Order: sequence, then C-alpha cells, then structure tokens
Amino acid sequence: MGISMKDQTAANKHPKAGKKPSRELEAVTIRFAGDSGDGIQLTGGQFTNSTAALGNDLSTLPDYPAEIRAPAGSLPGVSGFQIQFSSRKVLTPGDRPQVLVAFNPAALKVNLKSLEPGALIIANKDAFGEANLKKAAYEKNPLEDGSLSAYRVLAVEMTHLTEHALADLKLARPQVERCKNFFALGIMYWIYERPLEPTQAWIRGKFAKRPELMEANLRALQAGHVYAETAEIFEHTYRVKRAPIRPGRYRNIMGNEAAALGLVAASRLAKKELYLGSYPITPATEILQFLSGYKGHRVKVLQAEDEIAAVCSSIGASFAGCLAATSTSGPGLALKSEAMGLAVITELPLVIINVQRGGPSTGLPTKTEQADLFQAIFGRNGESPLVVLAAATPSDCFTMTVEAARIAIKYMTPVVMLSDGYLANGSEPWRVPTLDELPKFEVPSAGEPAGFAPYKRDPKTLSRPWAVPGMPGFEHRIGGLEKQDVTGSVSYDADNHERMSRLRAEKIARVADEIPSTQVLGQPSGKVLVVGWGSTYGAITAAVQSLQAEGQPVSSIHLRNLWPLPPDLGSILKRFERVLVPEINLGQLLFLLRERYLLPAVGLNKVKGQPFRVDEVRQGILEQLQAKG
Repeated sequence: MGISMKDQTAANKHPKAGKKPSRELEAVTIRFAGDSGDGIQLTGGQFTNSTAALGNDLSTLPDYPAEIRAPAGSLPGVSGFQIQFSSRKVLTPGDRPQVLVAFNPAALKVNLKSLEPGALIIANKDAFGEANLKKAAYEKNPLEDGSLSAYRVLAVEMTHLTEHALADLKLARPQVERCKNFFALGIMYWIYERPLEPTQAWIRGKFAKRPELMEANLRALQAGHVYAETAEIFEHTYRVKRAPIRPGRYRNIMGNEAAALGLVAASRLAKKELYLGSYPITPATEILQFLSGYKGHRVKVLQAEDEIAAVCSSIGASFAGCLAATSTSGPGLALKSEAMGLAVITELPLVIINVQRGGPSTGLPTKTEQADLFQAIFGRNGESPLVVLAAATPSDCFTMTVEAARIAIKYMTPVVMLSDGYLANGSEPWRVPTLDELPKFEVPSAGEPAGFAPYKRDPKTLSRPWAVPGMPGFEHRIGGLEKQDVTGSVSYDADNHERMSRLRAEKIARVADEIPSTQVLGQPSGKVLVVGWGSTYGAITAAVQSLQAEGQPVSSIHLRNLWPLPPDLGSILKRFERVLVPEINLGQLLFLLRERYLLPAVGLNKVKGQPFRVDEVRQGILEQLQAKG
C-alpha cells in the first residue's frame, strides 16, 4: 500500500514518550542481529514500515546467513538487518551502526567490529548461557568480563520478560520464545519514538486465523514498549523528524518488488500480455513470487523445471507476441546463455533480470556482488550483442526494468537488466510515478502482408517487424540457424553471415543514440572523477558529496547504460586527471574503460559479499587526490 502526503502527516504524530525528555537526531543507523529463527528480517521489516509511516527517508540492508540452515547460535547462522533513517536524504544503510540489538552471543561477535565507537548494544541476556557462548567461541561472557567497556551495554532478559508477559496464554515454550523479537521491537519503538500502530495492524492481519498468536505478539510488543518506558534505564528518547520529500504517493519498496512492478507497468505501456518464465534462485526468487499474485493483470507466470526451460519458454512467449521476461541470478544466467543467443539471432524482445550474487558457481548465494558484468555483455558463443542496463537503487529497479522492456521491444533484442542482492533485498521510500511520467513505447509494426519479410528492417533502429503467429499473410519461420538477410531463409553463405552479424551489432550500437547525456555530480573537470555503476551509487554519492563539502576537487558519474556505453563518456573521462572505479568485483567495468578509452583508470575493488561503506570509498578517493604523477 502507498502512503500519501496527508497520510504521512497524520502518521508523523509520535506516540507518547512517557516522562523522559526527547533529543533530536538527524540520522540513526541500527542493526538487528541473531538467528534466522529469531525473526530478524521480520523485526527489521516492521521497524522499517513504522519508520516509513513517520516520513523519514531510509535505506535498509538485509544480511542473510552465510549458511541457510546453519546450527542455531553458530557464527555462520547469524542473520542481520541494518537500517539508516534520517530527516534528510539517505543514500546508504549506514556505515557503522550506532545501535546493535543482539539476540545471542554469535550475533554480538559477528557484528561487534562494525559498530561505531560508543555504540549502544542491547543484548538478550538470557541467550548468553554457556552453550551459546561456546558456539560463538567466547571463553567468558562478554556482558560480564569488561570487554565491552568501549560501548554502552544494556543486557535485557528478553526471553524471561516475554515469558512473563505471556504467562497466562496456553502456548508452547517455543511459541512464546519466538515472540521475543516483538519485545525487542517494542523497546526500540520507545527509544526512537516510532508508532506502534503499523506493526499492531500487521500482527492482526498476519495472525487473524490464530487469535492466540495474535494476542501473544501484541502483548510482547506492548510489554517491550512499557519496559523501556518504566525501567529507568534510558535518560531520554530520540526523535528524528520527517525528511523533506516531493508531494506524491509513496511506498516503501524492495528492489525485487520494484523490478516486478516495472514489468507489469511495461506490459501496460506496450499493451502486451506479460509472461515471466523463471526458476527459483536466491536472491531473485521474489520476482517470480511477486508476479504470481498479478494473474488478474494480464500476467502469466511459469515456474519452470530449470533455468533453460524458463528462458526458452519466455522466448516462445515473445514469438507469440507477449512482453516476455525471465529472472535469475549469476549461475542461472550462465545456464540461460545459449538460449539468450537464440533470442539474439531470432531478434525477439526479451527482458533478462539478473540479480547478482557472490560467485563463481554456487559461491555466496546470500551475499551481494557485481561480478556478472562480463557475463552479461560477453557471455555467449559467437557474435551475440545485446543491451545491458543496471539499476542504481532499490526503487531504480522499477525505472530500469521499464527501460529494459522499452528498448527490447523498440529494437527487437534481448536486454539484460542487472540488479544485485543488496538492491534486491534492500528497501527505500519510492514515489509512485504517474502515467505521464513513464516513457512511451514504440512497438515495431508488422506492416502490410504484401510487403512483409521477417528481416526487413526499420531504417532508423534496424529492428525487424514483430509479426505474431496466426496473422494471415505474415507466415514465417525463425530459429537458431543463420538467416538470409530480409527473407529469413536459412543461409550458410559466408558473406550473408558477416552482413547479418554486422547488422545485429549495429542495431545494438544505435541504442546509444538515445542514451541521455551523462550527468556529472560536481565540476565538469578536475582532479578526480569517480565512475560507478549499479549498487555502488549510494556509497559513491555520499562520499563524493562529503568531500565536495570540504572543498576537494572530486566529481562523480554513475552509469546505468553499460552496453552500449554512453556516447559522451569518453569526452567526460578525458577532462579529469585521475579516474577511480569502485566495484564489488575485481575490476570489470575498469577493464572495459581501459580497453575502450585507453585510460589509466584505477580500481577500488571489494569482493566480501557486502556493499561498500561510505568511508571505504572516501578513503579511496583521498588516496587518488593525494597521489603524485
């Protein structure tokens, strides 16, 4: 559901903060951490929804366990959820949290090194028993041995207090213990003056058919809130004012959801039925799941038996006249590569959403990476050019998916839209666009039957006509064998093959003609230019803006069109003494820029399954500013 400006104003009335004085903060970064069974993602999601209702700008980072079914209380099983919310524009989920809510010793150990000095640690004291301490490789209890003296530590008997609040309910002990996340949430709502109502409404809807669980979770939430208010352990609460935003209807949106909505919007703009052929794979599965709920909007979804079947079914749907798409992650894109070549040679529109994750092979399925750029641009046999785009933020996944569909249809080509695990699972407020703000779609006409030929090209775009099977007079065959120019007959002629290869490449090159001018953040020339793509946008922009505020000669650009590259890119790069390219890979865009523009650019690379922090990018820029020669 969206939130209008009127709704946000009403929601901005903070709950009563007891008798404690309130301090105003500009921004706060909080991290919830524990086992997956502790409901960490749910807890973070509810805190996010409550914060969005207040009108704060925000950015989130769900951090899933390295092992999906790791033993409870173990280090590999730690799940995390980080949120930064503010009264100003938020670009990242924050660098170092000021607050850590740790549900067990493993959560504390994994996250302690990332905390800001003097951070508040709220720990579930009941979980720090001998068994859990041993699993986390603690010899002594860190809540008692003085090792946390650099932090403010609040040890709360969350499990015991939750049990006390639910004592008269006839629930099994595991059911009672699972409610402790709402107790912790109640504490956090009181400290930061978040409204209880959005979460209370969610609980009532979620457990409508289980009244005993509804009552238990509502009580736990309220108990945590009352505990924080009455326990005399906090000197004051904290208030973060609403962020200034454009008028309109807003909703909090995750990247995968935004991509799915982008496909639905594109199908309406193109006046085409939407078809998604997909196979479940982390972290792209939610696109498939989300679209399965839109069957009443001319959307057809197939969960295929494997990645190859998924993309081949989508190619068939495109041949039949649908706006066709497939979604996957890195290993799945590798399996789809032969069929993507089929879409290239048949010149059918196809949107391929690749939500990148750590690789190679199975790699780090729950962690983020940007290492599929080479695969997206070059990862097919033969000369198989196609268009590659990349989203910059969770909400930008909507915009770039719509753009991918527009280009795919206009130029009759497959288009890869790159997202990643950080964007897919992260969220931010999104202003829902109006219809007139969305791009116009140009659908290639089949023309008249008398002059029809399957590879007769539009002189401007070089796209071929989109003739749908069943149209009298437009009968034709296409397939994986090379086709004769214009007629579409199978051809083994060498000269024809070279001509068709060059035509397909030129068609993709012409997409560059409509790429908007590249916007430079800062001065158009200077000492250092930072070039980013994909999810590095927030960290780069925040780092550059902070250095510009200090008078440093640094600018940045962010690329959403990765193949073909923007036509004005070369001239921009030449206006700067040094070029820095931060990537969550070992230098793939860096390689392309060096090869294309003969540029001695420098990479800032990270492959740890985590997005860049602002301070990491800032340090990389400072090193370039101080470099000699």
